[in-house]
This record gives sequence, C-alpha cells and structure tokens, in this order.
Amino acid sequence: MRTPARRGAGDTRSRGDRGQVAIEFVGTVPLILLLVAAVWECVLIGYAFSLAGNAADEAARAGAVHGPEFCEAAAKEHIGEAWGPKAHCEQSGDIMRAKVTLGIPVFFPGLDFGEIDGTGGAALEKEAD
Repeated sequence: MRTPARRGAGDTRSRGDRGQVAIEFVGTVPLILLLVAAVWECVLIGYAFSLAGNAADEAARAGAVHGPEFCEAAAKEHIGEAWGPKAHCEQSGDIMRAKVTLGIPVFFPGLDFGEIDGTGGAALEKEAD
C-alpha cells in the first residue's frame, strides 16, 4: 500500500477555492435583503394606490346615494386606521366627487414618502317620492 506523497509548502492545489462560497454568501446576503426590502416597499405603495382608488369609489357611491355626510364612513369601511384615511366628498353638478388620502406605509422607520390620493365619482341618484 502506497502512502500519499506529502505536499510541499508552496503547493496550493487543494487550498485555492476553500471558503470562497462562504465568503460570497456572507457578502451577498445584505444585498439580497436590501433588494427584498425595496421590492416590499414597492408592493406597499402599489397596494396603497389600489386601496385609495377603491375607497374613493365607495365614498363617491355612498355620497351619491345617501349624501356627503356618509362619504367618510364609506371610505373607511374597508381600510384600517393604520393607513390614516381621510375622505372628502363634494357635489359637482350631477356628480358626487370623492377624494381619499392615505399615508404610505414605510418599511423602514424614519422615512416619509408622503401620501397617496385616490379620486372617484358617481352620478347623483334621485330619490323616489
């Protein structure tokens, strides 16, 4: 049985890439996490636009049927208070217009992206006597 030959001090054939994967993994994990956080913030902003538009449509419809005093309650019906919804309805001719403003949720504390506005309108309905 042969014994393996001893390698000399200058021989680096087996040590060249040792630990490379671990170093690359440790280096790329923060970048991947930052990318995931940025994508999640974009999802939150898109969802806020969707919620604001839907709430404005609901508020305009309720304002057209029952009057402007029901506008804010209808807008907040499907939106949590964490979004900070504010609604305003006004009549413009034969159309009830609603504007709903939501605060943009932020994934990182301390950042402020402002607010998102959603607008909607509905034709006024005549009440039957």
